[in-house]
Formats: sequence, structure tokens, C-alpha cells
Amino acid sequence: MTLGRSTAVTDTGRKRRHNEDSYVCEPPLFAVADGMGGAQAGEVASGLAAAALREDRPEDSSGEDRVTALIQEANRRVYQRSSEDAAASGMGTTMTVALVEDGTIAFGHVGDSRAYMVREGGLEQLTDDHSLVAELVRSGKLSPEEAEVHPQRSVITRALGTDPNVDVDTFSIQTQPGDVFLLCSDGLTSMIDEGLILEEVERHRADLIAAANRGGGEDNITVVAFEIVEKGAADAPTEDETRRMPAVEEPTEEEEEQEEDDTLDEADNVPAVQTMVVSAADAEKLRDLHGTEPAPAEAAPAATEGRARKRLLPILAILLILLVAAAIVVWSLWGR
Repeated sequence: MTLGRSTAVTDTGRKRRHNEDSYVCEPPLFAVADGMGGAQAGEVASGLAAAALREDRPEDSSGEDRVTALIQEANRRVYQRSSEDAAASGMGTTMTVALVEDGTIAFGHVGDSRAYMVREGGLEQLTDDHSLVAELVRSGKLSPEEAEVHPQRSVITRALGTDPNVDVDTFSIQTQPGDVFLLCSDGLTSMIDEGLILEEVERHRADLIAAANRGGGEDNITVVAFEIVEKGAADAPTEDETRRMPAVEEPTEEEEEQEEDDTLDEADNVPAVQTMVVSAADAEKLRDLHGTEPAPAEAAPAATEGRARKRLLPILAILLILLVAAAIVVWSLWGR
């Protein structure tokens, strides 16, 4: 088995003014990073992390050890810049990495970007989201449906750049001919469900970016895709060649014009809820405060509700997060 075709595409989406996603598509190394922070610091964070991978020179390590080393170096660079540059203070980024080797793929993961595998007609999420709502789902306190509309769904519990060292999830997958792997930012998965992702990939003319924009395009959208083929197969690229895979495509001119029409103008634009990173201790307090009560159903704007209500909800969500943060501070002071 060998690495076949690969491709990558990124898009600002319909609601954002800047693209804070970055990616690496340099076979056999692939990655997606989704930055966060004030002003354009998220763009800086994800760019620094991606650059750390691009500058990698294989040494003695391989597999999961190499992937861990790459992500730790990316974390070091983002943390150093955040510590030295006041304008970038507090910035961070998610990162999901895949390193293709003989018969296996080593993955490294931090944050809520994701890795998927398409095999024999099925789609499998390979990574676990490091987010508050994902942990609540795993603990049984929320259903997946409640998690989709939870007001704290933008709170992540792990990211690069927020601490000198970062805990990296690593694992390896044995590959089979015909496997397709996707790395993506949450701008894709928050807009379209896994059934549609699989449908688009299986059709071999998929446009995941356009599908996410049709779903709302509320965040930057990035997809990196690559496939595994038999050695010597017609789809196998020659040395130093990366052939385009039709699993993700650039938007057509007509779709781009439609997206521009649908993008909010300055008068209409209300900032979307920004991703927020909390420490493990604060995340535990948030989980305790949440208890076992489900997220209120009215937190999700129904498709038939007016535009004014849709604009108001992100602001209410931000206020709710701030109230929870204030409760944590009061709780900490009371316990002293």
C-alpha cells in the first residue's frame, strides 16, 4: 500500500472576515490548525504551528513519537510568541496531524479539529474532541443532539500555545487500499453532519466547502484529504508528485458569487461566538456547575425564526459564558 492522491482547501466562510485556519499538505505529512485569539492572533497561532511542521526534517524518530515531537515544537513556538508579544497574548490553536508511513498512519491531536476515515462505505471519527460539550456527552450528561445547541459548545479544554507543554493524543491506524482520510476544522463539522460528509466524499465530486457554506458557513472551513492505494496502482502518484483528489474541490465561480451575496455586510455582521480555551481545573468546575440538566432547547435558532433572533443568540451565548466565568471566580475566592 502507498499514499495516493491528496488535496487541501480552505475558505473563510460566510460570516468571518479573516481566515484563522492553516493547513499542511506535504505528503507524507498532513495537518489542520484552527487558530483563536483577539484581533488576528488566531491566524498567527495557526500559521506558526503549521510552519513548525513544514520545517520538520525527519531524524531518528518516526510514527507517534515524531508526531508528538512536531506538535510539541508547534506548541513551543505559539506559546513563546504569545508570551513575548502583547498583541498575541492568550492566542492558541487546535492541531490535528497525520503522518503516513508504510502501512500505517500516525495521528496526533489537540483541540476540536477532527480526523475521519472513510472505509468500505462507512465514515468513522478517529479523534475525540477536547471540548466541554464533548466531555459532557462522553460522561452521559448531554446527548449529542443537546451538544449541538449547547451555549458552551465553543469552549475547548485543550489547545496549543496556552501552556509551555501540551498533552497530545496519539494513535496509529493500519491502512487498507481504498481508505480516504479527512482532517478538518470545526467549521466543517459544525455546519454539516457526518452523513452528508460521507455522501459528498463517496460521490467523488464532493464539494465539502460549498456544503458547509450552504449549511451556514459560520466559521472558517478547512479540509485536507488523502487516500491510500495499492502500490503500482494507476492512482498512485509518481515520485515527488501530488495528484489532485476529487474529494474536495474549489468552489465554482457561480458558487463563489452566491457566497459573496450571502455574506453579511458590515451593517449586518454580528461576531460569531469565539472559541474559548479553559484550563482543566476550570473545565471541571464548568462540568460541575452544569450538573445533569440538559442545555435549553431554545438556545438553538430554529430555521424558521427571524434574522433578528439569529443575530441576538450569539450575544446571549457570550453573556452566558461570561456569567459562568464570573461564577468560577467567585467560587474560587469563596473557597480560600
